[in-house]
Amino acid sequence: MLPSRRNPSLYLKDEGANPTGTFKARGLAMAVTMARHYGLKKLAVPSAGNAAGALAAYAAAARIEAEIFMPSDVPFANYVEAVAYGARVTLVNGLISDCGQIVAERKEAEGWFDVSSLKEPFRVEGKKTMGYELVEQLGWEYPEAVFYPTGGGVGLIGMWKAFGEMEELGWVKPGPRPRMIAVQSAGCAPVVKAFEHKESSCEPWKDAATFAAGLRVPKPYADSIILEILGKSGGAAVAVPDDQILASLSDWARHEGIFLSPEGATATAAYEHLIATGLLKTGDRVVIFNTGSGLKYTDLIAEAMGISRPSTT
Repeated sequence: MLPSRRNPSLYLKDEGANPTGTFKARGLAMAVTMARHYGLKKLAVPSAGNAAGALAAYAAAARIEAEIFMPSDVPFANYVEAVAYGARVTLVNGLISDCGQIVAERKEAEGWFDVSSLKEPFRVEGKKTMGYELVEQLGWEYPEAVFYPTGGGVGLIGMWKAFGEMEELGWVKPGPRPRMIAVQSAGCAPVVKAFEHKESSCEPWKDAATFAAGLRVPKPYADSIILEILGKSGGAAVAVPDDQILASLSDWARHEGIFLSPEGATATAAYEHLIATGLLKTGDRVVIFNTGSGLKYTDLIAEAMGISRPSTT
């Protein structure tokens, strides 16, 4: 939990220090551990990128086969790590929804167990540790708001579950729960659209496109749960254009010394937007999740910033 250098009330929960460089390690460490406990031999997952690397890593450690389906234009690091860990990787000309359809159609014939988000119970159990940690790191008090980059939204659901458990245990000081802020790219914002129209579920987003690869999820599987949590918490859903995401990424690198993931930069940009619109005040204690290290996106960030390897003389 890193305090901002410019705003003492603002904290960044940096998930880039996890073993596979992103928050996906939390849920898949638990899921693979339990898969091994139950004697499963073949696990399959559709992934927008980082879940693939996490599944491949923990499956290698558990000596379980991993079958991974990813869009062909995922960050290159995601593809390299999955292959290096020994997973079988198929690149699909499409989105994570297309990858999920392949897993669903083939899993019975192939003998795969599907570890997609919320199609098994343990990824959310791993993700809820984010909720326990942020409250512990703030002295067992809730912040006023939590900004969470929302693709599949499992971490948001896990944290909300953790808050309920801590209240039952008496571990958290009395007070209202944080306002949960779901953050998406304007190029793929099904949760934001549904929230703004007061819908209970999302319509699939057409022609999803953003360099924040982890947010390119046309329709979260748990959309109704996400929207319910936003409503209960008095939260919000915010969409940020890619140019503002890139600007926030550059700003935090230069002024805070933190190389955000594009998804994390979406959240920092959304925070600035809600401060500017008055929904939040600069004195409010806020936690922003940076869901992974920017180093896992060097190819996409370099392209977005127009950086190429200079020629030598």
